[in-house]
Amino acid sequence: MSRTRIHNLSISLDGFATGEPQSAEAPFGHAGERLHEWMFATRFWSRQGAADGTDAGGSAGVDDAFAQLHSIGIGAEIMGAHKFGPPGWQENPDWRGWWGPNPPFHTPTFVLTHHPRPPREMEGGTTFHFLDASPADALATARSAADGQDVRIGGGPTVVREFLAAGLVDHMHLVQVPIVLGRGVRLWDGLEALEDAYDVEAVSSPAGVTHLTFTRKNAPEHRP
Repeated sequence: MSRTRIHNLSISLDGFATGEPQSAEAPFGHAGERLHEWMFATRFWSRQGAADGTDAGGSAGVDDAFAQLHSIGIGAEIMGAHKFGPPGWQENPDWRGWWGPNPPFHTPTFVLTHHPRPPREMEGGTTFHFLDASPADALATARSAADGQDVRIGGGPTVVREFLAAGLVDHMHLVQVPIVLGRGVRLWDGLEALEDAYDVEAVSSPAGVTHLTFTRKNAPEHRP
């Protein structure tokens, strides 16, 4: 049975998953890349950046083990408008996302936006579809495209929060990074007692981050 999963979502000690203001020059606002430095050191990230997909170095510790789970068994992705581009990208018909001609998703990818446009097929198996839909309707569409595999909710934090509030997330992997941002977009607002619906585990890393996994109680098991 298809599950809904979140992976490698980094948050600060005060719960922010991105800084402000977001722009083409600063995708994560004043946070810069500080929330993701733990990932840049992993073998997973090195492979993502290698043009031929080969191992280009990087560490193989606990951070890498968690990061690698990001891509296993995923048949479709859902993301928000702010993950796809900076403010105003909807007015630019040539905007194709942050990732160049070969985005790292390699699946049907559904962008939630109030300004739908025709699908855009990219290299490597990624096709961006633009939906104005509720979380439940978007998930139904993505599950149909995932062909029995799991659906990844890719962010940003507003979209993740909406799917959590709707009770649609089966598994979530968060990475708590030991920095304080003070402002930005928080993940937890309005999600009081969310932990009651999940089994929660924490694993500390030598890099100083803490990996938190939330597995929904009575969540369906994945069956290929």
